[in-house]
Amino acid sequence: MAKSKIRVALVGVGNCASAIVQGIYYYRNAEREEEAIGLRHLYLAGYHPKDIEIVCAFDVAAGKVGRDLSEAIFTKPNNTIKFAEVPKLGVRVLKGPLLD
Repeated sequence: MAKSKIRVALVGVGNCASAIVQGIYYYRNAEREEEAIGLRHLYLAGYHPKDIEIVCAFDVAAGKVGRDLSEAIFTKPNNTIKFAEVPKLGVRVLKGPLLD
């Protein structure tokens, strides 16, 4: 039986979200621990970064809402350094509720 993906929803598409999405793609092709500099473990409970699938994302910033997540993670006011190429993900950032 095939192992299922880890399906993730992001609430907020800020700098931390940018880093995790980029990290998933940065480590996607690593197969050995030695190739995963920066990660404590490449495999965790049998799962690899390529097993993580972002399925939806929410934000309140007008410049991010409606964009593909791959673009929204680099939209201001985010300022995380770009360290990985992230392909179009087909995940449109949805408008979250403004609670403050």
